[in-house]
Amino acid sequence: MRTRISFLFILFAFVALTANAQSDKATTEAPKEDGVWMPDKAIPVAEFYTGGQEAMYQAIYKELEYPMLAKRNRVQGECIISFTLNPDGSTSNFKVLRNAGAGTGEEALRVAKLIKFKAPGFGVDASIPIVFKL
Repeated sequence: MRTRISFLFILFAFVALTANAQSDKATTEAPKEDGVWMPDKAIPVAEFYTGGQEAMYQAIYKELEYPMLAKRNRVQGECIISFTLNPDGSTSNFKVLRNAGAGTGEEALRVAKLIKFKAPGFGVDASIPIVFKL
């Protein structure tokens, strides 16, 4: 009786681990085009950038400089920058929501402040993911 319970427990654990391993296929990155990372989902605020989301990310990665400390320590990851797009097209209230570390958050914040948007006519709270990958 005891061996049957042990066997069933081990079988259940194996099935649960196998199912979990197969469901962890979620990706956070889309294929790169011309070396520019693009998120899987559309960024709503990108519709107010001249040229759309692709042009916005090309401008971001053209300006982006990988921090030396992050290069030296091989830090990779995603930084998420939150900001407010004002009705006149200006931006304010920048904040780093997620930081990969080693200066990547500060660099993502610097680059996000350089982005210029068209005037939407209303205020928009937005966030932009910026990926650092060696």
